[in-house]
Amino acid sequence: MNSTPTTRRLVLTRSAAVIGAASTGLLLPELAKAQSGKLRVGLMLPYTGTFAQLGVAIENGVRLAINEQGGKLGGREIEYFKVDDESEPAKGIENANKLVQRDKVDVLIGTVHSGVQMGIHKVARDSGVLSLIPNAGVHMATRAQCAPNVFRTSFSNSQPTRALGAAMVAKGHKRAVWITWKYAAGDEAFEGFKEGYLAAGGTIIKELGLPFPNVEFQALLTEIAALKPDAVACFFAGGASAKFMIDYAAAGLKDKIPLYGSGFLTEGMLDAAGPAAEGVMTTLHYGDSIETPRNKAFRLAYAKTFKMQPDVYAVQGYDTGLLLVHGANAVKGDLNNKAVLYKAMETVTIDSPRGKWTMSKSHNPIQDIYLRVVQNKENKVIGVAAKALADSGAGCKMG
Repeated sequence: MNSTPTTRRLVLTRSAAVIGAASTGLLLPELAKAQSGKLRVGLMLPYTGTFAQLGVAIENGVRLAINEQGGKLGGREIEYFKVDDESEPAKGIENANKLVQRDKVDVLIGTVHSGVQMGIHKVARDSGVLSLIPNAGVHMATRAQCAPNVFRTSFSNSQPTRALGAAMVAKGHKRAVWITWKYAAGDEAFEGFKEGYLAAGGTIIKELGLPFPNVEFQALLTEIAALKPDAVACFFAGGASAKFMIDYAAAGLKDKIPLYGSGFLTEGMLDAAGPAAEGVMTTLHYGDSIETPRNKAFRLAYAKTFKMQPDVYAVQGYDTGLLLVHGANAVKGDLNNKAVLYKAMETVTIDSPRGKWTMSKSHNPIQDIYLRVVQNKENKVIGVAAKALADSGAGCKMG
């Protein structure tokens, strides 16, 4: 018991030292370590609604990557903080601030929905917190509003669809109808498709859209039947994509007008869509059947750990974890050492289940895009639609 005054005196002395050091802008390494404790990792993902399955897969992937590397970041224990973003853009800033201001996270990982990402992005730019994007492909994050502290491990919205056009024209489909939700991700996916398809010699005879997350497709499917295009190209994701494929088949279009899409159409939805998905062709930066030891080992580890099969969302989460581990190790857990942290994350080659990829100058993956076809409830890779495809990064000025 007589150790109490000593302990109290030590605490007071340390506190004074910390205050004094802070006022001069210096913090002794030992004290910094004593203050730091666990690294606080914020997960802002959809855990309810049409994208709930995607949020869970991303979190699973992040945790698997970190656990495989010893379960620590730069030698520090981790504490996770979670917020359900509900895929609700109006709550994006508020929810991101819960993690950054209330929970004081060292890194914020999120999200799926491009509209919500815009809220996270504002908070990330304002606060300077390390922000890792495991899915949302909204262009501005790695174009006009790129930032040194923001890194994307997934794709830009136009990357997968940019590779789609040439593949469709190669199959003889020169007149296409495009259909998507009318929101940021849909508009930007169309930008990529339009660029690639027109360059390959195709003609887009009609653009069709409906508000997110509306799934009343019937009137639009009737219009597609009347237009008689060579093929249909689309962007949908999450639970709604299974309904779109089922409705497309039920309308009698499946065997008459081939359906193509950004790979998110079929990711994680093959059980839900059933026979309606068979034969659908997509382009994406991942495919279940990539025949590499790296992919096979990842798929086995994921299936054993979570008792389910991984999809592209799990891979993106996994790669987010790998990137974070690499960065944290480079700075020995001190994420405030920003110059070294960012340099490490900018220059790494991620050895991913999707294939090795590097980071562009605007912090977006430079990666292969695969052509896939649904066969027997699997997204079977049948070729590379585009090699080492980079987003333009238009308007990005780091600094």
